[in-house]
Amino acid sequence: MSGFDVLTRGDVLDSALQARDYLVNCGVPGALAAKDPRLWGRRAVDHSRLGWLDLPFASRGLLTQVDGLVGEARRAGLDHIVLIGVGAEGLAAQAVMEAHADAPAGTLTVLDGGDTAALAFALERLDRTLVVLASKAGVSLEGDAYRRIFAGAFRERGLSEREIAGRFLVITDHGSPLHDFARQCGYRIGLTDPYLPGHFGALSAYGLVPAVLAGADAGRLLEDAAALVPSLSRDEDNPGLLLGAILGGCAQQAPDGVTRDKVVLRGPGGSGALGAWISQLLAVGTGKRGRGVLALEAPGGKGAFPDVHSIALNPRSPAQEDADTSVCAPLGAQFLLWEYATAVTGWLLGVNPFEVGSTVVQDAEDDASALLRSAGTGPLAAEPPVYVEDGIEVHADFPWPPGADLFTVLGGLVGAVPADGYLSVVTYLAGDFSGRYLAPSFARAAGRPVVYGPGPAHPHATGPIHKDGPGNGAFLVITGDPAPGDELAAHPVPGRPYGLAKLRLARALAEVRALRSRGLPVLRLHLRDPVAGAGRLTEAVRAVAGAGPRR
Repeated sequence: MSGFDVLTRGDVLDSALQARDYLVNCGVPGALAAKDPRLWGRRAVDHSRLGWLDLPFASRGLLTQVDGLVGEARRAGLDHIVLIGVGAEGLAAQAVMEAHADAPAGTLTVLDGGDTAALAFALERLDRTLVVLASKAGVSLEGDAYRRIFAGAFRERGLSEREIAGRFLVITDHGSPLHDFARQCGYRIGLTDPYLPGHFGALSAYGLVPAVLAGADAGRLLEDAAALVPSLSRDEDNPGLLLGAILGGCAQQAPDGVTRDKVVLRGPGGSGALGAWISQLLAVGTGKRGRGVLALEAPGGKGAFPDVHSIALNPRSPAQEDADTSVCAPLGAQFLLWEYATAVTGWLLGVNPFEVGSTVVQDAEDDASALLRSAGTGPLAAEPPVYVEDGIEVHADFPWPPGADLFTVLGGLVGAVPADGYLSVVTYLAGDFSGRYLAPSFARAAGRPVVYGPGPAHPHATGPIHKDGPGNGAFLVITGDPAPGDELAAHPVPGRPYGLAKLRLARALAEVRALRSRGLPVLRLHLRDPVAGAGRLTEAVRAVAGAGPRR
């Protein structure tokens, strides 16, 4: 087996071979390798939007520049990197660190939402911490809050404003609002190409710089990606072309009327940052105009779903793997391989994977900001619960029989999942409770696959597929009061009239409103006691699963 292999079989192989022949006949491999923007129509794509193909070579100069910063940070005793980045910016760096077993443990902490546990961990290492703020545009609500919290904490330690500025590194696009802001603050600045699509930037400064600062070997990462490049212009033995043909071919309607536009990603060690990064890449790159490929993790794929196929990432034994497809490659090549495949998939689906796209993510953030402004120092404006059971508030806009209990409400939600759809579980909670614990039971109850993730990072990363894609999802949003003893949740963000708990709830309310505005079924459950409520909710979901699929 070579260093880069995509192996598939069965019905997936038949669809892929037909799609690959079509791609070759249309000259897609050569045109894409030549960065020909006319693949997506005249003037649809600017040539510079395809610059991600050059990153395995172009980013080598970046590593030379970062070496000096790494040495300076180590001499100052800064060996803990806090990365503030929601979405692609944080996922790529996390994947790099997970792949480097020899990198020091605990050197990178990613803050991508309102999880106060991760923030508390970072603040305990304040004397060793360098903060990296990564965003292609402006500062998100969370980015602003975390920046203020760290600046305030440094100030309490007695650091001067100049010393505080030296503890921040900003990675952003040249000329972005964040660029101007960072310059005014005196922060270190690393600039990137403004034309590079953010979801195609794993091998750019967004993915590499935080990981290098945390001790990863990005040079090897780029070497592995560069070794893949020659194959990407070929018609045969082109793993990127085959993977794109698999994804795009399956996502088109088969002769039997089934569209296999959902894929379960299986990593060798279970869920991981690489799978989450792939999910956001496919969501943003293909989730447009009522189309798209939805990626989910194995716990949410328990069942024989006809519209789902499975992909194993670097399985230990591809020959013995029961997945439909196996993708074998080192991490640097995985990044480039999936980016290329996403471009091919978009072409097959008739969507432009590089376009800026809709404003679904920004709109939800703007709405959360408006909710916080309206609330001031008071509580957020939210509808009262229509039902409360054992400390779990039910907020829903679909009817159920009078006197119904939580079991019936959850049954109504899974019954609202379309026959070709899926259920999404998003948790806006601090701590360890995750939709992962609910996904297998929900999959059995609904008879449909389940995606899950923490908010706001998961909706930020995958929002386009849910809101601009096929539109066949049903959604459970779980919020909660701060856990007892969680002092950071209620502590005001310096200079803002709210704390992280209030910010987290505003994000959840805005997401619920965005989903409902598109006519999608949404249920919000608020846990007044997040610990006890999580246990009760888990029991209720298991009971619904025990009652069988709601079909």
